[in-house]
Amino acid sequence: MSYFVFKCLNTNIAALTLGLIKLLEVAANYINGNKNGRKKMNKLFKSITSSLALGSLLALGQAASADKITLTEFKYASAQASIHVVKEIIETRLGVEVDKKPGNNAVFYAGMAKGDGDFDAHLEGWYPNQIALVDEYVRGTKEISMSEHSYGATSGFCVPRYFAEANNIKHITDLSRPEVAAQLDSDGDGMGEIWVGKPGWLATNENHVKARDYGLLALNTETRHDAAVHFANLAAAVKQKKGYAGYCWAPDGVWKMYDVVQLEEPPYDASCNKVINQKNDPDWFENSVASCASAPKSVYILWSKTLEDRLPIVASLLGNITLDTETVSNWAYEVGSLKRPAAEVAAEWIAANEDRVNGWLGM
Repeated sequence: MSYFVFKCLNTNIAALTLGLIKLLEVAANYINGNKNGRKKMNKLFKSITSSLALGSLLALGQAASADKITLTEFKYASAQASIHVVKEIIETRLGVEVDKKPGNNAVFYAGMAKGDGDFDAHLEGWYPNQIALVDEYVRGTKEISMSEHSYGATSGFCVPRYFAEANNIKHITDLSRPEVAAQLDSDGDGMGEIWVGKPGWLATNENHVKARDYGLLALNTETRHDAAVHFANLAAAVKQKKGYAGYCWAPDGVWKMYDVVQLEEPPYDASCNKVINQKNDPDWFENSVASCASAPKSVYILWSKTLEDRLPIVASLLGNITLDTETVSNWAYEVGSLKRPAAEVAAEWIAANEDRVNGWLGM
């Protein structure tokens, strides 16, 4: 009863109402064998819930125009799954309409900084990949807030396990061996292909430097295109048991679907992996180095600072959400590999994890 009644509410009163109703329901269950007690509790329950519902409906009239937020959107599976989980919670539990809009990180951060609702929240705050944007808008202008919670992420270069085992491929530099590069040549031009990422990703720039510093480009060329094209190419290669190599990351469903293995690299150290932001140096490529593994990564949620005034209950939820790599990877597998609708996966997970979601809502 309680969640349905307040589906369209977006105020702190609504959240308080839900908590009080839950408390009253529990208290009512404890009154056993006392007929008068049950009557009094039922009367009190009806009185309080009616009053709170009325107060919430009045508050709704004051804030109806603000009952909408826009989430940033990436198309890859793990991002789609995360978006739909958060969207489902905000819409069904807080009564706030949620839009999602694609773009790139620079556009997302600038939009959140404006604070006008163009972009309200970003669920894919990969750090330190987005360190320049975090420095500018979170630590600098302070127009964007960043959650204290994060979950771990990794990235590197991967190949299908059958390809690695058949050719003794263990280290990233093995991709430069002539017999390996020959099997990565899908277009017959005499050069292997290695996918380094999507144009515009900061990780793509790092992988561009890595390809140079690991000596991969003597017999290979870089390919850059959308992740959807990459996954289609990987699927085709796996189906035919052919060679394939490209950028990979976790959380992602690719690990379960295609049984890929990440190639070894020297451990990360700031002295051997320092990629300069191209906005700050026209000679960034020449002045960058990436001859060891990428820095350990964490994924954060960020939101426009103005959201804390416009819809504080949503900002509070975003700050309370705690995810983990395994959970997000499982979502990505369901969405990207099993081709289940992201909204369906989200609703199913929320129903099975009500206590966890209630904790995010402060209940």
